[in-house]
Amino acid sequence: MSHQTIDMSGHNCPMPILKTKQALAGMNAKDTLEVICTDKGSTKDFIAFCNQTGDVLISHREQDKQFIFNIEKS
Repeated sequence: MSHQTIDMSGHNCPMPILKTKQALAGMNAKDTLEVICTDKGSTKDFIAFCNQTGDVLISHREQDKQFIFNIEKS
């Protein structure tokens, strides 16, 4: 298993989702990806994205005006 992080701070929808999709495409099942965003709408976007793709949204939190998502590739 591997872990990657992408920082999408300063980018608005749809860029965080598009870059997440690209990163996950190059990963193996059970690998994890941390995505850091500042887009206030990103929480609903990432919940919908994971529901659609079947990838697992392990956790999400807000910290210092950033939204941090941990996703496990299915």
